[in-house]
Amino acid sequence: MFVVAICGLVYELLAGTLGSYLLGDSVTQFSLVIGLYLSAMGVGAWISRRLDGNLARRFLEIELAVAVVGGVSAPVLFLSFGTVVHFQAVLLGFVSAIGVLVGLELPILMRLLEGQIEFKDLISRVLTFDYIGALAASLLFPLVLVPKLGLVRSSLLMGCANAGVALWGTWLLRSRLERKEVLGLRIRAILVLIGLAVGVGAADYFTTWAEDEMYADPVVFTETTPYQRIVVTRGRAGFQLFLNGNLQFSSADEYRYHEALVHPAMAAADRPPKKVLVLGGGDGLALREILEHPGLEQVTLVDLDPAMTNLSKKFPPLAELNHHSFSDPRVTVVNDDAMLWLDGHPGLFDVIVVDFPDPNNFALGKLYTRLFYRRVLAHLSPAGAAVVQATSPLFARKSYWCIIETMRAAGFAVQPYQVTVPSFGVWGYALARRAAFEPPTHAPKLPLRYLNDEALVAMFDMPADMKPVPVEINQLDNQALVRYYEREWRKWE
Repeated sequence: MFVVAICGLVYELLAGTLGSYLLGDSVTQFSLVIGLYLSAMGVGAWISRRLDGNLARRFLEIELAVAVVGGVSAPVLFLSFGTVVHFQAVLLGFVSAIGVLVGLELPILMRLLEGQIEFKDLISRVLTFDYIGALAASLLFPLVLVPKLGLVRSSLLMGCANAGVALWGTWLLRSRLERKEVLGLRIRAILVLIGLAVGVGAADYFTTWAEDEMYADPVVFTETTPYQRIVVTRGRAGFQLFLNGNLQFSSADEYRYHEALVHPAMAAADRPPKKVLVLGGGDGLALREILEHPGLEQVTLVDLDPAMTNLSKKFPPLAELNHHSFSDPRVTVVNDDAMLWLDGHPGLFDVIVVDFPDPNNFALGKLYTRLFYRRVLAHLSPAGAAVVQATSPLFARKSYWCIIETMRAAGFAVQPYQVTVPSFGVWGYALARRAAFEPPTHAPKLPLRYLNDEALVAMFDMPADMKPVPVEINQLDNQALVRYYEREWRKWE
């Protein structure tokens, strides 16, 4: 039964590895992977009824097949991610293959144990140990394996575990195997183990090579955290930061984005801000702009991932770009979930800057809900202003206006605006206060590279192709925004 638990653990880990390669984790994609995996198991279980004779050998051969297919799944998908047009077809092909193999194994295993254990005990024990393994996997995958080992190495190690089970099985089931079969199975299991073990040792080299192929410029820094994959590339124009494959900024033109994000809100407050809250913005570039303002006394930055807020220490060019903003004594960094932090920490701020990645999954989508914006509003001083980065009003028009209308539903008065950032195209923001207000018309008297009075006024002029469209409100239990975002950005992939 311990073998069953091991198998259940491995199956769930391999399925989790494959599922993590989805472009986002919307309910449609999640349901597609889980549904396909379970239905493929059903297909495998149906096929198993046609397998008769020498069940022990068949079980061990299937176990080796799972080791090979599951073990190489992550490396193949990692390489395919940036090179194959129909990547999702490759992903779902692996999900189906592993599901069929898993569906074959469990019925055969039960048939092997039939007669040794009473039928009712056989069913309950096999399923119990299988589910225990699944539970262990669901905890190990996000909390230990991926943060510590990465996706590629985790997949290869799970393949090694399957091959190890197959090798062990040649002793457990040797009474049901012919002598020549035992030798052949052991040789194959050892070869698979060696091959996968070599892959584990070379995982870092493979990942680096694959990422170099995936990105236009050479990769100069990588880190896998419990929350995301951080990649920095460098080219002739500067360096770029990617999170989970999505561009966050380019050093060549990020000043346009961050000046447009920070300074309209600072100018919209009734008095020079003294206390500022930044939610997200772990790269420190919004901090750089905020710290330019005179009279500032305190800035609190809340970002979930400590690897992001420490990135400046590990990658000095970022520290230079953000003017060593994290070293400023006025800055306090908190590594926490922004929604939970807002709920548990009272206090008012003169300006609140919300700079999260785009809502391409539900974990991020919750930070764009009416509940979240109500918590932001509760922390905004009566004379203060808030700003939210709100994706592109041109490329993702419904997504943009969903954010605007959700903020209004939360009680904010909102002024939408946009700016052109070459790396992203037209990008949108939402400037908000507690009561109706007019957009600012005078840029702060600071040494800015892009923003001046004329540019500030022009940002609040929304062209005809960016005007409001009918949208739903983004609720925590019904994240319309993620659905809009997925549909709209898919057209531009």
